[in-house]
Amino acid sequence: MAALITGASGGIGCYMAKTLSEMGFEVILAARSVDKLEALAKTLPNKAEVFGADLSKPEECKGLYEKLKGRKIEVLINNAGFGEFASFADGDLDTQLNMIDLNVKAVHILTKLFLKDFKEKGYGYILNVASLAAFLPGPMMASYYAGKAYVYRLTMAIREELRREGSPVYAGVLCPGPVSTGFNKRAGVRFATKGIDPEYCAKYAVEKMFEEKAVIIPGRAEKLLPLLTKLSPVNWQMFFCGEFQKKKGQGVDKNGEL
Repeated sequence: MAALITGASGGIGCYMAKTLSEMGFEVILAARSVDKLEALAKTLPNKAEVFGADLSKPEECKGLYEKLKGRKIEVLINNAGFGEFASFADGDLDTQLNMIDLNVKAVHILTKLFLKDFKEKGYGYILNVASLAAFLPGPMMASYYAGKAYVYRLTMAIREELRREGSPVYAGVLCPGPVSTGFNKRAGVRFATKGIDPEYCAKYAVEKMFEEKAVIIPGRAEKLLPLLTKLSPVNWQMFFCGEFQKKKGQGVDKNGEL
């Protein structure tokens, strides 16, 4: 059994790798930070393999797949991603486009390529990491929120296609709220509320993935948000989300890595 995890050099991805390794999976770790991946691989109880790849580049997503398509991979977790805190007009265009390439296009490419193989084999699990941001408009993080909405909707559509086909392949989406990871540093934000523990988030996500839950939301309070968005008009959502974003401080060092 093998599991491919992107963005595994820290945060949720790192703990997902540990959780799956402890369960007996051979883990395949993919991210830009090869040194961090290699350091993680040495700590894992089961076999681990490292692939350095900049998944914001479509050719590297396709190249990663080509290297692995003959392997008996059972799990794909699309976790790589980052955010940016700035108004849409003031944010850096190249940063926003790079974010879309990684948060959206990489998920799309890897999901499509591995899904075709999983369907042919008749088994497999695909977990795409979105966010509670998927359920809201996101002033000051417009591109990030929109990208996570894409990941959420894409995964739900794929899940329904699989159901209609009678396929045993699983597709689900992880939608956590704030998590205490390097994401905040990279995005340049400080959340007003304490983020959940990434190890708890990862273990909960893996557990619910194997239970084949469609939408995985760690935390009791966080589970209320999708319901609230169904009951409230969009203009309220935009206003309150904008007010929440005000509480996120700027000036954080943005040298974090994926």
